[in-house]
Amino acid sequence: MRHNTLKNKANYQPLSPISFLLRTAEIFPEYIAWVYENKKCTYAKLLERSKKLANSLKLLGLKKKHVVSVMLPNVPAMIEVHFGVPMAGAIINTINTRLEKKSIEYIIKHSKAKIFIFHEDFYDLVMSLPKETLSLVKLICVYEKVIKSRKNNSLLNYDAFIKKASINEKEYILKDEWASISLNYTSGTTGKPKGVLYHHRGAYLMCFNNQMVWKMNYHPIYLWTLPMFHCNGWCFPWTIVALAGTQVCMRKTVAKDIVNLISKENITHFCGAPIILQMIINELKNIKIKNKVKIMTAASPPPPNILENIEKKGFEVTHVYGLTESYGPAVVCEWKSRWNSIKSSQKRAILKSRQGVKYPSLEFLDVKIPKTMMSVERNGKTLGEVMLKGNIIMKGYLNDKKANQEAFKNEWFHTGDLAVIHEDGYIELKDRSKDIIISGGENISSIELEKTILQHEEVNDCAVVGMKDIKWGEVPCAFIETKGKNLSEKQIIDYCKKFLAGFKVPKKIVFMPLPRTSTGKVQKFSLRKIASKI
Repeated sequence: MRHNTLKNKANYQPLSPISFLLRTAEIFPEYIAWVYENKKCTYAKLLERSKKLANSLKLLGLKKKHVVSVMLPNVPAMIEVHFGVPMAGAIINTINTRLEKKSIEYIIKHSKAKIFIFHEDFYDLVMSLPKETLSLVKLICVYEKVIKSRKNNSLLNYDAFIKKASINEKEYILKDEWASISLNYTSGTTGKPKGVLYHHRGAYLMCFNNQMVWKMNYHPIYLWTLPMFHCNGWCFPWTIVALAGTQVCMRKTVAKDIVNLISKENITHFCGAPIILQMIINELKNIKIKNKVKIMTAASPPPPNILENIEKKGFEVTHVYGLTESYGPAVVCEWKSRWNSIKSSQKRAILKSRQGVKYPSLEFLDVKIPKTMMSVERNGKTLGEVMLKGNIIMKGYLNDKKANQEAFKNEWFHTGDLAVIHEDGYIELKDRSKDIIISGGENISSIELEKTILQHEEVNDCAVVGMKDIKWGEVPCAFIETKGKNLSEKQIIDYCKKFLAGFKVPKKIVFMPLPRTSTGKVQKFSLRKIASKI
């Protein structure tokens, strides 16, 4: 039977998170959009500044599909560029603020950025880039303190740049929701960073995902501890606007400031890697917060003891898992009410440390054997690779045909993460495929070792990597941060022997601060280099 129904402007509009700001500013114009130190901004003003930014960028010659690179901490300008840049029809490229010159130079060239907006905190770093690179982009500096020695008349001042602009009443109309809204570069730990392209549709859908899995109500007060440059802050710059909430900005993530702002601004939600949770636990010590705050945590799998301890401080944790290629979190450990009856907080934490089940807008989640593409048994034991499929998977890597073919082989996105599936369908990560330690033919999960070592009361954090061994081929090497008390290698090894099979016990212990990425993940590639020289 044929139905004479056609897609038209009345029944179809391309999806874009830009629409959230337009709606919220119309309905809640006087509500506070963001708070930063002693400054506040209403939604009416945020929309006005975003429109002015879009118009200003166009006047600089920015065209549709052009890239605007930004290097900003979690300040209000970072929220504005998440709306103003796509309003201009361009693509926002948020650069990791902890990168070195070589990587920044590579990203600007590879993305073919036309404009570079940066914060004065990074003035010296940006101005030290090769002149050849700087000549490729128009530079705009976000000044706060306007340090005289850094005042450069050849640079555009971000605030002055916006204030001079008029508002173009003709809104940017999105014609194709598949159009790129942002470009995020991976950490590049195994080579040059890859440029991950997000489309408007995926970003829009992620906002609903965020609200649903976190059960967020209207007008949340969200604290920025997660870097907004990381996966566009897991799409929360757009999500909070959709909910007419308030975004509380922090230029630097300091534990004392986090605790103070939670009380001062009545924070309801924030995101953070396990290292952020540990910082808060250490800061609060014997204190428990009064108001209930919800935390979403991801990055490296959170140790159960950290989840247990942070919830004892009065926080409610939602554990998620994802990648840059999935717009941030795409899997959530959905909490089941029957688990509340489990008396042991430790056992509840172990359940919560699982990665879980798919987000609403992730159509398929599975753990498969890559060679056969067969799903593993739901026995919590058989190891396979986590694979994803759905509307919140990236468009692809920018100008990297080979990487795209590998990532989308057999029409699934291959994460490179190894996991098991439990009987109830919840997945649990065991390692990255490159992190699994094969010792004498036995597979050793570095995550299992790390969870065990972290149970030691004097261990603050740890990471385990493989170390070459003449007899076994590879053996575990543990790098440990202590809480201050001196520990010996023998003490740790003896402790591990109580809980682990002999072949799993680390053969070498190194006490040192762990190198991290800006999102809290331990840089295991750096630790492998150290282990290779032991």
